[in-house]
Amino acid sequence: MMKRLSLSVLCSLLCAALCGQQVVVDVSRYGIRPDTGRDMAPRMRQMLDKLRGRQAEGGTLVLQFAPGRYDFYPEKAATRQYYISNHDQDTPKRVAIALEGWKGVTLDGGGAQFVCHGRMLPIALLRSEGCVLKNFSIDFENPHIAQVRIVANDPQRGITFEPAPWVDWRITPDSVFEAYGRGWTVRHSWGVAFEDGTKRLAYNTGDVGCPTRGAYPAAEDGQVCAPHWKDARLLPGMQFIMRGWGRPTPGIFLYDNKDTRLENIRVHYAEGMGLLAQVCENITLEGFNVCLKGEDDPRCFTTQADATHFSGCKGTIISRGGLYEGMMDDAINVHGTYLKVIRSVDSHTVVGRYMHDQSWGFRWGEQGDSVRFVRSRTMENVGKVCHIVSIRPHDRPTEDGAREFLISFTEEIPAQVGVTEEGFGLENLTWTPEVVFANNTVRNNRARGALFSTPRRTVVEHNLFDHTSGTAILLCGDCNGWYETGACHDVQIRHNRFVNALTSLYQFTNGVISIYPEIPALEEQQQYFHSGIVVEDNVFENYGAPLLYAKSVDGLVFRRNVIRKNTDYLPFHPIKEEILLERVTGVRMGQ
Repeated sequence: MMKRLSLSVLCSLLCAALCGQQVVVDVSRYGIRPDTGRDMAPRMRQMLDKLRGRQAEGGTLVLQFAPGRYDFYPEKAATRQYYISNHDQDTPKRVAIALEGWKGVTLDGGGAQFVCHGRMLPIALLRSEGCVLKNFSIDFENPHIAQVRIVANDPQRGITFEPAPWVDWRITPDSVFEAYGRGWTVRHSWGVAFEDGTKRLAYNTGDVGCPTRGAYPAAEDGQVCAPHWKDARLLPGMQFIMRGWGRPTPGIFLYDNKDTRLENIRVHYAEGMGLLAQVCENITLEGFNVCLKGEDDPRCFTTQADATHFSGCKGTIISRGGLYEGMMDDAINVHGTYLKVIRSVDSHTVVGRYMHDQSWGFRWGEQGDSVRFVRSRTMENVGKVCHIVSIRPHDRPTEDGAREFLISFTEEIPAQVGVTEEGFGLENLTWTPEVVFANNTVRNNRARGALFSTPRRTVVEHNLFDHTSGTAILLCGDCNGWYETGACHDVQIRHNRFVNALTSLYQFTNGVISIYPEIPALEEQQQYFHSGIVVEDNVFENYGAPLLYAKSVDGLVFRRNVIRKNTDYLPFHPIKEEILLERVTGVRMGQ
């Protein structure tokens, strides 16, 4: 009976697609049913294999799920060689739902809960156009982060803690606290502390080590004593989030897509980013959330890294109406990637290399793209914009997995590139997006609220940044460490509310709004890095942290902002000025 139904569905799909109609496929016809406890990964893979390539031009397809829980296990899931920006390049990946090469497809979860086990990439969408993902949540049965409650803190005896009920843990033969799950183990080396009862990160703690070597079971069942873990800031009742260093996969991976929409999605946990998009054109997030499972959720954390992250995209990125909370990094990070010039081959050709160990292996540019050379020490543009006439991988036969590219330009490269010992980077200006980040709530997360590094127009408006722990908004640029481009030239930050941001210190946390390009030799710089930044009509509710820090900016407006002081915390930031500017010109302050 199942074979007849499947054949019927396929025939209907073909006929309707040829007529340019929408076809709704009930995935239960392929045995993909909720609340069974069985592994849906092989059935999902088989269904997609059967449907792939059966859409004619003009036809659209809806994969319709029923509400309920769907479990996915890694053993029989799709296996893919994916190189994912800002993640560990430990391929292959096990993928629960691998959507590749589709046009006009909608995955409608209908309220489905996609729950993964072990280490998996829940959803991947690649080389597709006009696709929609909507109405579902993503979670893991056993997160790789271990949440524990501080029970006691003795200066001599160390810290006693109690792992949360869902954490599978053990004391190893060498006396280390270790969490484990299906095919994985983690010995956590650091983490963050949350206040007792508020889901806010503990004031003035930042990143905290959690050495558990020498751990032993406490007298009270289910508790652990860690005699070498000593930190007076960790008080009984606090929830501590133990973290490892790995970030193998995001919750959703987008690559080489055009015109993608994500609607009404909740990512409750991923071991990397909630969403990672690379080399995509036009992405819209409407009600995309990286969030807890409600007010009664006993967890304090969501993702191991950023909620959403966009690397080397173009067109327009829109994020509206989202809730981003409990993640261990930014709500949104938009950037490109500098290649480092390894050598010049001739007057028109260079070899460029991806430098960071978590950002390589994927396409960097195409014929016709506009490229700028940047001096790494001063972050200054060098020469005129050049245009790619050819680009091919230099260290691998294909761009998948390549770290180096041989790039030839129509124009001559700047004369100093390759003939001095200075470092130079390559910035692809074509693959840079406009950004709209509006009507979102960012709260109770580690490190930063939002990070933007694009030369095109960026609008940040009508958002609530509530206890972001670090800087609420960062404008960066770095051709020396993460190699994340680039200079911002048109940024509007308006009608936002900032509530007690910057309650801990992390990297780039010089102000609630921090304009902080990494410039090793600022004193040598002749140009300015950022320009055209307007901060207006915002409300700052602040306990005494600096409001604005800016470095290397030409054109900065700060006006009509309301500042309300409170006494929620004691001021501790080393910068005592509300506004601190370093090498900034064209400043307008006040009304």
